[in-house]
Amino acid sequence: MKLVWSVALYTALAASANPGLADPGIEALREGSLKKLVVHSEPKPASLTAFETFDGAPVSLEDYRGQVVLLNFWATWCAPCRKEMPALDALQKDLGGEDFQVVTVATGRQPPAAIRRFFEETGATSLPMHRDPKMALARDMAVLGLPVTVLLDRGGNEIARLQGDAEWDGESARAIIAAATGDGES
Repeated sequence: MKLVWSVALYTALAASANPGLADPGIEALREGSLKKLVVHSEPKPASLTAFETFDGAPVSLEDYRGQVVLLNFWATWCAPCRKEMPALDALQKDLGGEDFQVVTVATGRQPPAAIRRFFEETGATSLPMHRDPKMALARDMAVLGLPVTVLLDRGGNEIARLQGDAEWDGESARAIIAAATGDGES
């Protein structure tokens, strides 16, 4: 009993000394392809650089403040992007709403017709067709290669990042989103 109490006390002290360890949260939920998700010990402010809606209207991550966002950078020529887009679409269909959004951003010079065709071919119907034609947002967020998916907290801070494709419609992804939104029972 004394050992259990000592371990509990040590854990509580360590957690209070380092807020990043206070809740294993997302780190402990990574399984399968989500093992690649790098969870930051401290949130990092995300870029507020403007990107575009499909129709060319300016938009920024500030427009999503108050929501947890899964921000995905992709391109029409990217095979792993094509592979994961249906999973991102399923995640948005199932969990998207006032608390959470999947935000997809076509990076680089992606013609609108090619973006539309990509979405039709992958069956994506619930995702935004945003564009970053000059790669300004991608550059500001240090996107080096595609796909890159970034998890943002409600304050617009990057809390985790994954390079490459992942099973975003799987149980691990759903558990991570539930932890990020504070809906631990989902």
